[in-house]
Amino acid sequence: MDGIMNRLRNIDAYPKINEDFYSRTLFGGVITLVSSFLMLLLFISELRLYLHAVTETKLVVDTSRGETLRINFDVTFPALPCSILSLDAMDISGEQHLDVKHDIIKRRLDSHGNVIEARQDGIGAPKIENPLQRHGGRLEHNETYCGSCYGAEASDEDCCNSCEDVREAYRKKGWALSNPDLIDQCKREGFLQRIKEEDGEGCNIYGFLEVNKVAGNFHFAPGKSFQQSNVHVHDLLAFQKDTFNITHKINRLAFGEYFPGVVNPLDGVQWTQEAPNGMYQYFIKVIWLD
Repeated sequence: MDGIMNRLRNIDAYPKINEDFYSRTLFGGVITLVSSFLMLLLFISELRLYLHAVTETKLVVDTSRGETLRINFDVTFPALPCSILSLDAMDISGEQHLDVKHDIIKRRLDSHGNVIEARQDGIGAPKIENPLQRHGGRLEHNETYCGSCYGAEASDEDCCNSCEDVREAYRKKGWALSNPDLIDQCKREGFLQRIKEEDGEGCNIYGFLEVNKVAGNFHFAPGKSFQQSNVHVHDLLAFQKDTFNITHKINRLAFGEYFPGVVNPLDGVQWTQEAPNGMYQYFIKVIWLD
C-alpha cells in the first residue's frame, strides 16, 4: 500500500515547496486579487447566459399566406344597442365580409351593464321559416306567398317575406331604407318598435373571425353595411337616430391560437366618447413568431 502511495506522489505535477524557499510579494497579491475577480466575473457571466434564453432573429418568406388567421374578440358597448351594431371585415386583397353574423354572440345589456339577453344572430329579426308565421297567420294556408321587395328584386322570382329580406335586397342594390314603416314586412314585425324598446341599452359582442393573413381591418359600427360604387357605406336612415355613442371597452382581443404567457396589448383598453358622434381607430401589427 505504501508503494502505491509513493508512486502517486511521484507523478504530482504541483509539488509543494518548503516555506523557507519562497517569499510573498505585493505584486503577487495584486495578481491574486485580479485573477480571482476575473474568475468570479466569468463565472457570473456564464451563469447568466445559461439561465437566460437566447433570442435568435431570422427573416424568412411566409409561405402560409393562403391560410387564415383567427381573431378572438370580446368588446362591450355600454350605450349602443345590439339591434343596430354590425361587424365588418375587409382586406387589401379585396375580400369583404359585411355584417358578419356567424360565430358571434351578442348580449343585450341594461344601463347598469347587466345581461338582458344573449342571441347568436346579427342585425334584424330572427329568421322565420313559415310564411304563415311571417304574416301572423293571416294568410290561411297560402304557402305560395311571395312578399314584395319594393323594387329591389333582382328578378321577378325574388321574394322578400321578412323585413330582413327587404333590407338585404336594398343593400344589394346599394339603396338606403329610409322609412321602414312604409315596408309592410318591417311594420308587421315591429322593426322600429323593437329599436325604440332597446334605446338606452348596451351590447356585449364576442366571438371570432377567420381572416386572410394580409393587411386589412375589421370594425364595429352602427347600421346596415353595404357596398356602393366601391365605397363602404353604413345605412343609418332606418334607425331614425342622429347620434350614436360608441363608447367601448375591449375586454379581449387576441390573434391566433391561445398560447400561455402571451400579452395582448389591447386587453382592457377603453375609450369614452365625448362628442355627439365619433370614430375611434386602433392600429396594430401582428407578427408571426415561430
